[in-house]
Amino acid sequence: MAFRFLPLVLFIFILLPFNALAQTKSTVAVGDSLSAGNGYSTWLLSPSGDFSFGFHPLDINNNDLFLLSIWYAKIPDKTIVWYANGNKPAPKGSKVQLTSDRGFVLTSPNGTDLWKSQVIDVSGVALAALNDTGNLVLQDPKFKVVWETFKDPRDSLLPTQILEKGGKLFSRTFEANFSTGRYQIFLQQDGNLVFYSVNLPSGYANENYFESGTVVSNSSSAGHLLVFDPSGDLYVLKDDNERFSLSPSGKTPSNDISTGFYLRATLNFDGVFSLYKYPKNKNSSDQKQSWIPVWSQPENICTSSLASAGSGVCGYNSICDLNDAQRPICQCPQGYSLIDPNDAYGSCKPDFTQGCEEDRRLHDFQVLINTDWPLSDYVLQRPFTEEECKQSCLEDCFCSVAIFRLGDSCWKKKLPLSNGRVDANLNNSKAFIKVKKNN
Repeated sequence: MAFRFLPLVLFIFILLPFNALAQTKSTVAVGDSLSAGNGYSTWLLSPSGDFSFGFHPLDINNNDLFLLSIWYAKIPDKTIVWYANGNKPAPKGSKVQLTSDRGFVLTSPNGTDLWKSQVIDVSGVALAALNDTGNLVLQDPKFKVVWETFKDPRDSLLPTQILEKGGKLFSRTFEANFSTGRYQIFLQQDGNLVFYSVNLPSGYANENYFESGTVVSNSSSAGHLLVFDPSGDLYVLKDDNERFSLSPSGKTPSNDISTGFYLRATLNFDGVFSLYKYPKNKNSSDQKQSWIPVWSQPENICTSSLASAGSGVCGYNSICDLNDAQRPICQCPQGYSLIDPNDAYGSCKPDFTQGCEEDRRLHDFQVLINTDWPLSDYVLQRPFTEEECKQSCLEDCFCSVAIFRLGDSCWKKKLPLSNGRVDANLNNSKAFIKVKKNN
């Protein structure tokens, strides 16, 4: 007679809260919940132990705000690869619960909804599982997947993940700020994979600064999917199964990269899309190990991006240049300073009052080579000598910068200056930036 009740006992055990067991579970049932406490709170762990899902502190030195997220569990810095509530960080004491009708529901301590998974399937949710690929899935009672993070990406893709037509990646605002940033990757309905910036808060899309060109033509079919191959290759798969690889020429991952390294492809907050690797068998004595960039697109975002209705990669009156990792750095010209000292990529303001002809003796020029703000011209003077170019700007109330190029051409520019960049292809052109004399 005792055996008659065994299935019932097992069923009740499955429905019990998993709070004490969640640290080692890769699945949870409807009704289970997790609260944000101190530090990292792991709710689900993939069978391999590579990925965790739960509450990740927004600041490891501060346990006041949390992201409901997926991160690499075996990496010391616990790199986040997916997050639910970037625009609404969860205060301490917030709770996430798995429900049958709405899937995951994240609520604040006072019960306000912060985020929920968009489950549309009428069959409902039975359980959640975190796979070894890093994909978090919701399944109905017949184990059909009704929602998954691989089809709801944020700023990163993982091996085996695909992006379908209409799919997007969104950058963060900053490295440590997970709210939606101003860069997007979009696989358009015509099959073209494009990168572009948007003007926040409206979301107006600026010109593409990278595109695959995988649209229908006389010699080619359209793009169908963006595929992150388990081997480490990232490509647009066309309707005729031809591939357009995103890796720059000569930078295709080696054959052993998929076995010896963790991989992720991330749209960084500065607009650069990069493939990264991290050794799985890290030497415990090596405390300086970090993610290693394999390749980046575009190779030079400073010169690739040109926003006719925006500031460009950097803020207004700023200058974009690349560091050794092909990531943009922004600098204010001499005599200018950041409007917001906490935003190194923001706009710069002049630390002096622009002068006209009557006080031109109070101004001088800072000279920069191969620097330009290409969309800020208001007049071209030709033919002009270098001295005539400088003098014309000095006597002009509107002129903030004069660019002398081609031996006889003088472009005068006024504030605000946009799309500033260093460009070696300018062939030793000179930028004369009007500044106040020290005395």
